[in-house]
Amino acid sequence: MYSGTNVDKFSFRNDYSESAHPQIIEKILKLAYETNTPYGEDRHSEAAANKIRELCGTPDATVAFTAGGTATNVLAISAFLRNSYEAVICADTGHINVHETGSIEYAGRKAITIPVDASGKLSPEIIEPVFRVFESEHMVVPKLVYISQSTELGTIYSKAEITALSEYCHKNGMGLFVDGARLASALMAPENDVTLKDLGELTDGFYLGGTKNGLLFGEALVLTDPVVADHLRWLIKQRGFMLAKGFVVGAMFEEALESGLYFEMAKYANNCAARIVEAIKQAGFELYCEFQTNQIFVLVPGELGQELSDTYGCFIQARLPDGNWAVRIVTSCATTEDAIADLSEWFIKKACAGIVKNYIGK
Repeated sequence: MYSGTNVDKFSFRNDYSESAHPQIIEKILKLAYETNTPYGEDRHSEAAANKIRELCGTPDATVAFTAGGTATNVLAISAFLRNSYEAVICADTGHINVHETGSIEYAGRKAITIPVDASGKLSPEIIEPVFRVFESEHMVVPKLVYISQSTELGTIYSKAEITALSEYCHKNGMGLFVDGARLASALMAPENDVTLKDLGELTDGFYLGGTKNGLLFGEALVLTDPVVADHLRWLIKQRGFMLAKGFVVGAMFEEALESGLYFEMAKYANNCAARIVEAIKQAGFELYCEFQTNQIFVLVPGELGQELSDTYGCFIQARLPDGNWAVRIVTSCATTEDAIADLSEWFIKKACAGIVKNYIGK
């Protein structure tokens, strides 16, 4: 919980606290009295699914629309792991490990976590020794590797890194699944060299996030393995993830993808974050990890960390032994010029007040 003078006016807590981009709202308004087939079998969902298949270069992929990220992860991982003794490997910072209330375990599958550095990324080199531990019938069988693009620390995997993971997974009888809650932001990052077609070719499944990229809600799950996708709709229904009014999600993705808005919103959010990072550096503060997308992790003394949280709703990522805090700042397609200016001025004022003086050089 947080409270403060600016939170209701300028919040950098996440990228989904606003409703949706006006263009998306207009699309929904057009559906007000339009009759559609329920349960995601409508013309809008089909149009959006076909557009996704085209963008990903996967004409035979199965595309399903869900309400949110946790549901999508549980659904996908349940589809991949057919037996109760199978498990998924993820980074210890992975969303399925830290922010989904044990949903994977509640679904009857084990998550094997691997500690990662400030990049937030897995690699074959750090997976291998963990994978080799699970080689007897006394332990679960790793059958899937889960990564996020972008990661929970806002970093992105390069094409070479995803290729290496793909080759490793398939060599060792595992699938590769990408949590794409912030995929749009990753795709629009200046350093990014991964395309949707690369994901369609190199992974066994991924999703395009809408909740954190300007839609009211909704994610688009893409499964490229027909065996995994077999009876997917049965699984969606059984888990309680099938939306009667699924056409709402389909229509939002249809509008966002056909118009290019999906990518424009993410690019805008990234640009807003870049401007804030510039101010942070000018003020003399340092970053906790590499900045690449719409998530910024800044190091500040503890008292400033609490002030950032109280004033701007920022999430406290870590309290470090040296007394500094890593605080997360997130921008979105709804971030305003006034919000950027207000937060940037906050950092400059703290620097001018000399508060950062004791921090620099630690």
